[in-house]
Amino acid sequence: MDTEGFGELLQQAEQLAAETEAVSELPHVERNLQEIQQAGERLRSRTLTRTSQDAADVKASILLGSRGLDIFHISQRLESLSAATSFEPLEPVKDTDIQGFLKNERDNALLSAIEESRRRTFLLAEEYHRESMLVQWEQVKQQVLRTLLGAGEDALDFSQDVEPSFVSEVGVPGRSALDSVEVAYGRQNVSDMWLMVKQMTDVLLVPAKDTLKSRTAVDMQMAFVRQALSFLENCYKNYTMVTVFGNLHQAQLGGVPGTYQLVRSFLNIKLPGPLPGMQDGEVEGHPVWAVIYYCLRCGDLNAAMQVVNRAQHQLGDFKAWFQEYMNSPDRRLSPASENKLRLHYRRVLRNSADPYKRAVYCLIGKCDVSDNHGEVADKTEDYLWLKLNQVCFDDDGSNSPQDRLTLPQLQKQLLEDYGESHFSASQQPFLYFQVLFLTAQFEAAVAFLFRVERLRSHSVHVALVLYELRLLLKSSGQSAQLLSQEPGDPPMVRRINFIRLLMLYTRKFESTDPREALQYFYFLRLEKDGSRKPGVIDKFAGDTKAIISKVALEAENKGLFEEAVKLYELAKNPDKVLGLMNRLLSPVIAQVSAPQSNKERLKNTALAIAERYRSQGTAGEKSVHSTFYLLLDLMTFFDEYHAGHIDRAYDVMEHLKLLPLSQDSVEERVAAFRNFSDEVRHNLSEVLLATMNILFTQYKRLKGASTGTPGRPQRSMEDRDMVRRGGGLLSQKQF
Repeated sequence: MDTEGFGELLQQAEQLAAETEAVSELPHVERNLQEIQQAGERLRSRTLTRTSQDAADVKASILLGSRGLDIFHISQRLESLSAATSFEPLEPVKDTDIQGFLKNERDNALLSAIEESRRRTFLLAEEYHRESMLVQWEQVKQQVLRTLLGAGEDALDFSQDVEPSFVSEVGVPGRSALDSVEVAYGRQNVSDMWLMVKQMTDVLLVPAKDTLKSRTAVDMQMAFVRQALSFLENCYKNYTMVTVFGNLHQAQLGGVPGTYQLVRSFLNIKLPGPLPGMQDGEVEGHPVWAVIYYCLRCGDLNAAMQVVNRAQHQLGDFKAWFQEYMNSPDRRLSPASENKLRLHYRRVLRNSADPYKRAVYCLIGKCDVSDNHGEVADKTEDYLWLKLNQVCFDDDGSNSPQDRLTLPQLQKQLLEDYGESHFSASQQPFLYFQVLFLTAQFEAAVAFLFRVERLRSHSVHVALVLYELRLLLKSSGQSAQLLSQEPGDPPMVRRINFIRLLMLYTRKFESTDPREALQYFYFLRLEKDGSRKPGVIDKFAGDTKAIISKVALEAENKGLFEEAVKLYELAKNPDKVLGLMNRLLSPVIAQVSAPQSNKERLKNTALAIAERYRSQGTAGEKSVHSTFYLLLDLMTFFDEYHAGHIDRAYDVMEHLKLLPLSQDSVEERVAAFRNFSDEVRHNLSEVLLATMNILFTQYKRLKGASTGTPGRPQRSMEDRDMVRRGGGLLSQKQF
């Protein structure tokens, strides 16, 4: 650049400096280079901070704006509050400042709302904290009680992670000690019991009076075995169907639907290739004895017979034996046929290489009971099914003891010889429970399952079902072990302490859920004969009659008449028992009986009371006593009437002499009717209507039987006249 250029630049700089100095408003600052650098850094950092704060404000405005909130106006309103650091009410302004007064009132309202919300929040947090402390303290108390009571046999580990539940309306506030399964049982009655329990208990038409005698009877034990076999066969057939339909391509299901085609398809999956040792040919590509075995395993004897017919030329005498076995009601060959089959088995088949053939022969002939047939019965259910098929109930002396298996022998083998360790009961508790239950060892099964905490509730409810069906063998003493054997019982009979079972089960939740605990204690109610077992009160009070009477009166005052009846019976007060029963029976005697109805329940209660009083010679006041039995007779009359048995109903009414059925008895019946109680007289209209319908039905029937027929029986004419006279008498307004 030339000299003239620098000169011109210098002149411009001097002129700019002169103009700057002429401006007095701007301060004159002199800084060195270091000061200028520091000032620049401060300005830069301030700019970055302001930029990030602005970006945050922008993001907050966008977020709140999407929810319909204006952050700018909210900030202005909050900043306008003078009490920014406290929520105390603002000081009042002068009355002349109207605008300030209104603003102050609005601000005070906002502050009051904020303060109230803060107060409620702290109270709620404090309440939650107190509730949590109560729950923790209740758990600590329960743990301490369990530790103190945990000595000896009753030391059961009830510790568990409980779920929140507020089932009971009374008791200690907080979390329930019931788990989810137990709560489900507590809230409603069980409607669907396990299929196995239902199957095994479906053996009685009427409840047994002597449980031990019934359980040890041959007919009952045979019924248990039949039910167990049916259950195992149905389960295996379902397993076969699931296997086949889950592998349709490999199964190649086809042909006529039925068990035979199902087994054939199942063997396409289970036995895809030829097996060594199969000597008697095949049926559609499968060993004949394997097909027969699996047809029997599915419980279909007809399907097995179908296979036998197809291969009969290769099976020798087996067809005749199997046909006899199939037609036998108890699945048993005759002694002669059984001896021939067993002889053939010992001579020819004991060492056969075909495991299915040996298994079928042992099953049909109930022989070689020491062989477990592990090649084909590789599952516990298969082994149990095979052994139950070999159980014998008759002892004709033709078989040696080692070649005969009885149900008690099988029970001992499973419970004592093999035991829990053999069946890995700790890893598979339900499997061992199934083994015991299907061999009619109900008490041992319940006691075992009760020791498994997660299945304890199931064991208790199975025991309740057995108890209600009178199939449960209970200990005679309250202090007995949970599972015990009493002197005089058969070898494999075990008894369960039913009282201890329920007390141990309800111990952990009786304080938190007393209502649910009472539902279980209800099963410890009166005996069938109306008696009761001594309890704790009897230890401190010699005569509990006064206490029971007071409780009965309290129940009566609350309208709990059915409960009061039972309590008055315990208190030996027959007048109150019969009087309350008359009040309960009167409204329902004319109703139609239906299962589980009020009438059916009250009828059963009344009949039980009548039977006990008749056998014990108990009698109350004459009028109350006669009314009670008259109501029972009227209930019988209406039951016959509603069932369509009009002749029997008429006979009952004629026997009761309640209504005049002839002209001569009108005055007598009217006079007697005035002495009846209100419970009887309230049912007069229903009695009259039912009797008129009976007489009208008889009249039509007699009229149709004697319409102009020559030489009709004289008795028919007399009956018709009697019916007509009775109808006329009942139509008179004598009552």
